[in-house]
Amino acid sequence: MYREKEIIFIVEESPEGGYEAHSLGHSIFTQADNYEELKAMVHDAVSCHFEEDERPRIIRLHQVKDELIVV
Repeated sequence: MYREKEIIFIVEESPEGGYEAHSLGHSIFTQADNYEELKAMVHDAVSCHFEEDERPRIIRLHQVKDELIVV
């Protein structure tokens, strides 16, 4: 089977508190109260989304902070 080498998640602070993460290129979304819990939730979400022989070997979390860009 084809196995992707890695999967990337965009992590943002949730307006309600805690963190939200969504994957690029897949319909995977999860959230948690703190960053350590979010890492565990992302790992669990990837395990549930992919069969064992198709799971990406690397999971990257890219945290995005709110930025104001003035042109």
